[in-house]
Amino acid sequence: MPFDFHSVDTGATAWVLASGALVLLMTPGLAFFYSGMVRAKHALAMLMQNYVTIGIVSLVWVVAGFSLAFGKGNGFIGDLHFAGLQHMGDAIPGYVGNFAQVIPPMVFVIFQLMFAVITPALITGSTADRWKFGAFVPFVVLWSILVYSPVAHWVFSPEGWLFKRGALDFAGGTVVHINAGIAGLALAIFLGRRRGWPSQPMRPHNVPFVLLGAGLLWFGWFGFNAGSALGANQLAGYAFVNTNTATAAALLAWLVVEKLRDGHATTLGAASGAVAGLVAITPACNILAPGWGILLGLIVGAVCALAIELKFKLGFDDSLDVVGIHLVGGIVGTLYIGFFGTGIGLVDSHGNPYQLIAQFIGAFGVAIYSFVMAFAIGWVIEKTMGFRIKNEDELAGVDTVVHGEEGYALENA
Repeated sequence: MPFDFHSVDTGATAWVLASGALVLLMTPGLAFFYSGMVRAKHALAMLMQNYVTIGIVSLVWVVAGFSLAFGKGNGFIGDLHFAGLQHMGDAIPGYVGNFAQVIPPMVFVIFQLMFAVITPALITGSTADRWKFGAFVPFVVLWSILVYSPVAHWVFSPEGWLFKRGALDFAGGTVVHINAGIAGLALAIFLGRRRGWPSQPMRPHNVPFVLLGAGLLWFGWFGFNAGSALGANQLAGYAFVNTNTATAAALLAWLVVEKLRDGHATTLGAASGAVAGLVAITPACNILAPGWGILLGLIVGAVCALAIELKFKLGFDDSLDVVGIHLVGGIVGTLYIGFFGTGIGLVDSHGNPYQLIAQFIGAFGVAIYSFVMAFAIGWVIEKTMGFRIKNEDELAGVDTVVHGEEGYALENA
């Protein structure tokens, strides 16, 4: 069906374009956030993986990713109608009636691209210091096509089975955070532990970089969440306010847990708590009264501060706490809608459990699919070209061995 370009709202279009730029900034922000948390000899490798993801996914999205995510297809995968960004004069399938868009289809492509970029980048935090770069590149290509695009279709496209089932995810709690967090768990298990973990200390080499990255993420997240309103309107305002207040509450809650547990509150904890709040509010920012948004931040800040200890108890080396923050935070935020979503949650719908059941199906349906597929893709790459760097390269440092560079060549200063 042709798109009605006479219906375009130029204010909404400008806001979504600006929001897309904000979301793109999140990936370099993530790169600084992650690179500051690894040891100095692996810092550039972490930056490299995140920046290269921008390049890879930008091309994959144009060639096929967008069409597979938002083409009509069936409930599980889109068709190739929009492959190569053909037919951009057509309306995006399903966006009619109450869902009718007032931005041009190409602007929607741009905005959704930035979500597709940052999602596989999030995975890299769980595999830090040991993922072979030559294996990382094909993994991102395959995972973007076989996992991200189908899941985005399920949840974001009105044609998707989870969308039709009523599972709500305003800006990516399932599509981005649960999806990436569970894939990170699969790869952390598949790759095995870093050499020396957990007996040897592997402290962050540059905490100011971590805080800089967290700040850029917080800033960019307003585009992530408020931009998902696809208009400059009241809904965007609610998403913006809830994003900020939930994040602030989660930051403080994490610090309280740290103080009670460890005797001191840390800057690393402040950054991690903020990110946990951003993750949890993402699926729910449009449908919570601000007071419930604050409560969500307090809950997820405390829960994620405790959840990052699971890797020590269960023995999987999630290097930078992708599982404890993104997977756990995404699940908390997604299920929270079923309890406190305005007009639909148990608290505000006379105890009707329908929405909570839909949220549960959405969260764990995505988690199961992404875990299995990430593990399967890793297995195929391992059998064909190898997945993990050599022991001696890991000990020497990925920066110099793989990329031939040093992040801190101080002798040349």
